[in-house]
This record gives sequence, structure tokens and C-alpha cells, in this order.
Amino acid sequence: MIVKRAEVLGYCMGVRRAVEAAERAVRENPAKKVYTLGPLIHNDSALEALKKLGIQVLSETGSELPPVPCDSIVVIRAHGVPPEILYKFEKSGCEVVNATCPRVLSSQKRAAEYAKKRYTVILAGDVNHGEISGISGYVRENDADCIVVQNEEEAEKVCVKNEKVVLLSQTTISQKEYDKIAGVLRQKIPNIIICNTICPATQERQSALVNLCSDVDGILVVGGRHSANTKRLHNTALSLNVKSELIENASEIPSDFFKLDKVGISAGASTPDFVIDEVEKALKA
Repeated sequence: MIVKRAEVLGYCMGVRRAVEAAERAVRENPAKKVYTLGPLIHNDSALEALKKLGIQVLSETGSELPPVPCDSIVVIRAHGVPPEILYKFEKSGCEVVNATCPRVLSSQKRAAEYAKKRYTVILAGDVNHGEISGISGYVRENDADCIVVQNEEEAEKVCVKNEKVVLLSQTTISQKEYDKIAGVLRQKIPNIIICNTICPATQERQSALVNLCSDVDGILVVGGRHSANTKRLHNTALSLNVKSELIENASEIPSDFFKLDKVGISAGASTPDFVIDEVEKALKA
């Protein structure tokens, strides 16, 4: 069997940075408890590895802080959080390690700057996603209006009286969906400022997958089932009429894949290297 990896797969820069920050916090502070606010990434294998290091997960409870010892360390995941959460943890006596992805930090800063200039800020993305919640918090902190639009149908319903309007994107939204939303809003609000804050990591993995599909008999997409970008990779492979399965680890490889001559491996942006290695090793064995 020939096993081929996509040219770009696995951890993106922001996720790798967050995982390394959590691991470093444990390594450098053996006497302190280390927590992450919510699951650090959408991958059970990676979360289990962090748990073995002693890292515990705090439940997200809106604007209320979960109970945590004052001398502990709290790691903020790559998605980021609203500013009031950061302030509350800092006031509680915890040490905060802000592992928010630099691209998300840039979006937070940009949203705050427009809010200070009295713009209405429209965010294109998933209303329930942590990144959108965090960015909207920076708009609200500056007493500006914030509207979340998830698709072009919702964009059609937007009604804004303010003449100053800006559109920002969730970093992980698909370019195609964002373009549709932007197109609708441009027709409704001719003077709207369109800012494309999509991270290229998602598109890079999509493009690498498309290239791989033409050269293999089947694709294994490795990643968490709750990871949006991982599911999108799987759906892309299926749309190209390629045999594809989404698996979380090597134990889930379907038996019929071992009968193929060429198998391709792709992986979502929250899939750790060791899981990808295990899948390749299992195929070759």
C-alpha cells in the first residue's frame, strides 16, 4: 500500500501555539494547578494527552467565573474570550496565559477600534462559536452595536440605521460563505467596509486535500467529530466523489481501506501530529 499525506494537514499555528502554551505552563510550574477555560481544542485524543499531564478543563459558564484556586494558572484557548472574562480571572488572583490565536487577537483589536469610532460591527460567523463571542465582547465593551450574521439569508434581514458599518469575518468561516454574506450586505449597505479576516490555514488544508484526492483511491480525514474544519474536509472529499471516512484515531480505520492501493491522509487544524502518525503506521502495518 502507498500512503500519501496531504501537503498541509494537522495543527494550525494557533492551535499548536495554544497546546504548547498549556504544556509549558505545566512544565514550568510543577507546584501549581493548570486549567484551560473550556476544552483547549476539538480533539479527544489531544485532550486526553493534556489530561495525563494534569491539565484540567473548566466549564464555560457565560460571564460567570467557574470556581478555581487563586494561585492556579488558567490558559485561554485559541478561540479567545470576551475581555470581561480576562479581567475577572486576573482580579481573582489567577495567572492568565492568553493563548488566543494571533489572528483572532488581531480581529479583537480591529473590532474594538471600529467600535471606538462608533461603527456598527457586523460579524460573519457562527453565533455559538467561542471566537465570535470573544470578538463581540470587545465591541460591547466600547458601547457599540454588534450584529452576528451566520449566512446570506440572515444577511438579507439585517437592518442598520448607522451610516458607519463594518463587516468582519470569523477566522474559520469558509471563503465561499463569507463572499455570499458580503455580497448581500454590500447591496443593502453600499458604504459598508468589508474586512476579510479569514485565516488562510483552512483554505490551505482544503486546497491540499483537493490535490491529494486526484492521486489516491480513498481519503482518511483524521480529526475530532466536533471540529467544523475537519467535517468540512470530509465533505469536500465526498463532493469530489472520492471514497472518504472521517476518523478520530487509528482504531477507527475501516477494514476496506486496507484493501486499497493508495490511501491519502488529511487532517483538521486541531489534529495532533501523534494521531496522524499512528494512522499512517497502522495503514502501512
